[in-house]
Amino acid sequence: MTAAQHELPALATPGQVSEYLGVPVGTLRNWRYRRTGPRFVKVENHVRYRRADVERYLAANTTETTGAA
Repeated sequence: MTAAQHELPALATPGQVSEYLGVPVGTLRNWRYRRTGPRFVKVENHVRYRRADVERYLAANTTETTGAA
């Protein structure tokens, strides 16, 4: 893939975010239901993710270790 294929548009579909994060679309759906994933917007019946919200989610979930302190 080229670098451009790894970039998200300003307003991304669940499929684009799924590919970007490397998680199934169903995981994004589950996160929306549980309110644990990136913030999203609804445009009529369509779910979209703002690039800034996805990046903010990644920054908030960045950690140095997987173990408990």
